[in-house]
Amino acid sequence: MRKMALAGMAAWGMTASAAMAKPDLRVERQMFVERVHTDINGRPRRILASASHAAPGDQLIFVVHWRNEGSEPVQGVALTNPVPRGALLTEADPSMQVSVDGGTRWGRLEDLWLPTPLGGTRRAVPADITHLRWSMPSRLSPGETARLSYRAMMR
Repeated sequence: MRKMALAGMAAWGMTASAAMAKPDLRVERQMFVERVHTDINGRPRRILASASHAAPGDQLIFVVHWRNEGSEPVQGVALTNPVPRGALLTEADPSMQVSVDGGTRWGRLEDLWLPTPLGGTRRAVPADITHLRWSMPSRLSPGETARLSYRAMMR
C-alpha cells in the first residue's frame, strides 16, 4: 500500500494543472521529505530530501511555483491541488480553501460536513481533505514568478 501512495505522490509532483484559467500560467509542483539531523555540534539541522523514500510519519513539504509566461498580466486565478493519497495536511493556511468531496464544494475545514453511512452528517476532519485551493488576488505581471508551500504528513 505504501508503494502505491508513493507512486501517486510522485505522479502528483510531475503533473501540471490542466484546468488553469490562463494558458500562459505555468505551474510546477515539487514534494520533499523534511529530515532532521544532528550536526557535529549537536544542533538539529533540517534538510529537504527526495520524497521517493517517504515513510509513515515523515513530514512532507509541497512547493508550488507558478510563472506568467504570457504577454499580459494575470489576476484572479485559483490554484487547485489534489492532496496526494497517503498525505495528511498538518497545517491550515487561512488563505487556503479545502474540499472533502473531490473538488465539488469548497470552504474552510470547520465549515464542511460529510454524510455518514447511517444517513446523518459529521464534521469533516483533516483526513477527509481531497483538494486544496488558493485564490490569487494579486496581479502577476508577464515574466513574474511566485510560489507557495504547505506541509503534510505521510500516513
